[in-house]
Amino acid sequence: MEGIQHKTVSVNGINMHVAEKGEGPLILFLHGFPDLWYSWRHQITALAALGYRALAPDLRGYGGTDAPDSASDYTCFHVVGDLIALLDAVAPPEKADKVFVVGHDWGAIIAWYLCLFRPDRVKALFNLSVPFIPYNPRFKPVETWKAFFGNDHYIVRFQEPGVMEEEFAEIGVGRAVLDLLSYRVPDPLLLPKGNLFGHPPDAPVDLPPWMSQQDADYYATQFEKTGITGALNYYRNFDRNWELTAAWWKSEIKVPVKFAMGDRDLVYTMPGMKDYIHDGGFKRDVPLLEEAVVIKGVSHWIHLEIPDQINQLMFDFFSKFH
Repeated sequence: MEGIQHKTVSVNGINMHVAEKGEGPLILFLHGFPDLWYSWRHQITALAALGYRALAPDLRGYGGTDAPDSASDYTCFHVVGDLIALLDAVAPPEKADKVFVVGHDWGAIIAWYLCLFRPDRVKALFNLSVPFIPYNPRFKPVETWKAFFGNDHYIVRFQEPGVMEEEFAEIGVGRAVLDLLSYRVPDPLLLPKGNLFGHPPDAPVDLPPWMSQQDADYYATQFEKTGITGALNYYRNFDRNWELTAAWWKSEIKVPVKFAMGDRDLVYTMPGMKDYIHDGGFKRDVPLLEEAVVIKGVSHWIHLEIPDQINQLMFDFFSKFH
């Protein structure tokens, strides 16, 4: 895309691909699953034009960034370590101010961890689709999802190394990624063996209106090249992250935050989520939460579905801090 520069930065023992555009206060964009820096194409160009330096890496295991072999190398500490090393390289704290952070899906989860572990590096956070879910010693993540949704729930299905890789390979990993990126209903995502997305594998993918064929080709090509194991390894660390973050029980997010999601997001319809967001729990755990915006008729891919509205919300929020 015009004006976006690409480079590779050595961080935390891996090589990380980064897309960048603009000059000014730095915004670090963190993509989700199964996504890439490319997820932020509308935000990069818009915020760069508004006077920001937009920086969007492929996270560890994705795209042009290295993908360590072991699933144990994808904990929240590894990924946050990558980001701190990236910031040290491109915006060292002795020369630069704190940075703005934007996350979506798994990128939002990582952004919460970044703010929890290193609030000294974050000026403000604009997060999408996944609210802060604090450590709770009573609820181990994977067994909790299994109890709510059964063995076919995508998070449960992703746990066993190699299983989903093989099943996705049967229909083509690029095809599987496009099916995942096209999931836009508020119901839990179930992936029963032999009927992963509920339609014949040779049926065309029903791409959402915000994804062009060119976009689809880019995603499919990238994941056909790299495979999807690195991306799945984030899910294989849900329980490990839960164990590793026990010391942060009852900790709060201590940076200014604005949050947005669609009311047709499958995360919004998870058991207890609406009550947590609207009845005080979210504000308790994120005391500097300015607002949690829930936009009607919008799905999980909020920054792609309504990019202009999200860009404006982001700009208005970040403008308060400089």
